[in-house]
Amino acid sequence: MTYSIVAKDPETGQYGVIVASRFFATGALVPHLRGGKCAVATQAFVSPIWGMEAANRLALGETARDVVRDLVARDAGEAIRQIHMIDMDGRSAVHTGESCTDWCGHQCAPGVSVAGNMLTGEAVVADTLAAYLAHMHLPFGPRLITAMEAGARAGGDKRGTQSAALVIHRTEDYPWLDLRADDHPDPLAELWRLYDVAHERFIHVAEALPTHANFSGTTDRTAIDTAIRRADAERATSGQPSRSFARDAKA
Repeated sequence: MTYSIVAKDPETGQYGVIVASRFFATGALVPHLRGGKCAVATQAFVSPIWGMEAANRLALGETARDVVRDLVARDAGEAIRQIHMIDMDGRSAVHTGESCTDWCGHQCAPGVSVAGNMLTGEAVVADTLAAYLAHMHLPFGPRLITAMEAGARAGGDKRGTQSAALVIHRTEDYPWLDLRADDHPDPLAELWRLYDVAHERFIHVAEALPTHANFSGTTDRTAIDTAIRRADAERATSGQPSRSFARDAKA
């Protein structure tokens, strides 16, 4: 019912999951990440337990291969499940159950895995991976969305489209970016809009949040406000209006 990418960005060390599906709120169940340590996508006849357990174990240092083997061995429903993941060392492992709905399958390259089920054909996965690898010059988020768009052009989910999600973690277990289009006629286009809106204010605040290494985070708003004003000025200079639906309260 879904196709997705799990990846570790070789330049920044960030982990990300992006997913699209003809299923409501796919971002609520598919992505599971632990900051600076791993990324997991669990799908098909989805088991969130697989995703949560896999992410916890990978974060403790287990290999992706060992975790996948154990999950499959323990679950009587493994034939209808699909999971893929990137571990702490950037190694991937995948399971596509033999009873997942065609077309189903996966392809991997160093630091990235693409998997899907109930797709129009193998080209969805192949084109998604090829586009990801061809756009390594892009920042991580735009690279992931661009790759998924290539999969959509190849046919995507054979039932159509409904939801998509993009989750990126840096060093912390809370996300640096967590965007979801839960019920939308063009969810990947909506992710682009949300990505742009996030860069108006949200990411500047995210830079100031507390971390394990800096428990207090940034407590002075000066740098945040300066960055937001600079972003506003750059958009105005380039003639790009805000893409946010937010409106200031009327006086």
